Amino acid sequence: MHLSVTSTLALLGMLSLLVVGTNAALKGVFAHYLVGSMGGADEAVKDVQDAQKMSLDAFALNVQDPSASWATNAIQLLFTAAEANNFKLFFSFDMSVIDQPSTFLPLFNQYQNNPAYYRHNNRPFVSTFNGGAKSFGASSPNAGWQAQFKDILSSQGIDPFFVPDFDDYGGATYDANFFKNYPVVDGVMSWESAWPEVSDGLVNVSSSKDQTALTNARAAGKLYMMPLSSVQFKHIDGGQNWYRIGELNLPLRIAQVLALQPDFVEIITWNDSGESHYIGNCWPEAIAGVPAIQAYSNGYDHTHWQDVLAPFIVAYKNGATSLSSVTPFGAFAGAFWYRPLLKAASCSGDGLGKPSGWQNAQDLINIAMLLPSTSSGVTLRVTSGGAVVATLATKPGLNFASVPIRTGSQRVELVAANGSIMGAGSSTQDVVSDTSGVCNFNYQVVHIA
Repeated sequence: MHLSVTSTLALLGMLSLLVVGTNAALKGVFAHYLVGSMGGADEAVKDVQDAQKMSLDAFALNVQDPSASWATNAIQLLFTAAEANNFKLFFSFDMSVIDQPSTFLPLFNQYQNNPAYYRHNNRPFVSTFNGGAKSFGASSPNAGWQAQFKDILSSQGIDPFFVPDFDDYGGATYDANFFKNYPVVDGVMSWESAWPEVSDGLVNVSSSKDQTALTNARAAGKLYMMPLSSVQFKHIDGGQNWYRIGELNLPLRIAQVLALQPDFVEIITWNDSGESHYIGNCWPEAIAGVPAIQAYSNGYDHTHWQDVLAPFIVAYKNGATSLSSVTPFGAFAGAFWYRPLLKAASCSGDGLGKPSGWQNAQDLINIAMLLPSTSSGVTLRVTSGGAVVATLATKPGLNFASVPIRTGSQRVELVAANGSIMGAGSSTQDVVSDTSGVCNFNYQVVHIA
């Protein structure tokens, strides 16, 4: 059970005070947005307005096919919605699919001067997913990116601010040698540090890779964009069937972000239903042709993670370094999440079988509750399978805890000092011990209202 940050995080928080002044003017918070088919302008407007309510600064538009009509149509709808609502977007080109910069440069040139395009120091912001090992025929990846991306744009009078995810460059993390070998970047983002690896076993997420990247980036005069995510569960085919720890991963990462004070934060993701870490709307058109994803994401709403993330974003931008400073906008805010299928399920009817990493999952009710600075004597009462299984003390700020779960229905109540119920949330789906259907390790996220 966890109701406070660890001593390690407290130490990092103290260290972060030394650097908060250097990055206070940055503090951009983005959400990774997987570009897919859209049903109409109303979907784009809904996404943009929901993101604004969270105080997000921009969507990082993951583009896999820069010329496909379904992609360019969605991008146009998003830019129109963003411009009308004073929101921002930037491109994150998916280099695990795209072969070379010349493939995406026409799309970038089309939008880089759009009023809705996100800029840093008046330079259009560009990111990637992977690409750190691609040389494009040059002597090194750095030379390839310089010649085929930066130099071509420079000849057109465009100076992009380049913050790629180069996790695939070949090193364990962004060490000092990385920044010597990749002067082409203005900063870096890590995707993989957002969760423990499957091979790590049953451990909490670590911020050690982020700390290394941040330290070396700043020593090189560069910036670091830290990833923040909830879980990664994928169950598509034999090569894409894994579970990377969820449970308390989201509030643990929130604490790590506050302690480290990175220059930017990227939430993974807004709408990637295929990896189960979506926090926003997942429009049916985007996965209409992928029944495997529909089978484990339809009916699994994650939007109430926004209730936890929105106050965090405001606190982070205001320089908060501890969970006690993450307070709700009203009397309280919170959510709980759980897997409706116990980890020991046989899943005998699922041809893909259990995901790799299933042993690292825990059968828990996971809770995040934000309380105001004046809060006192408030408790969380947790009922699982019809029985009260825990009564948890709270304190001002962001509290988080896990409680062992039982089969059946689930409920979490917020109880005032005088015994009255301030708020509650009830499960949307009962927990079962086995299934003859899909071996689904996705989460149900419940609003405590």
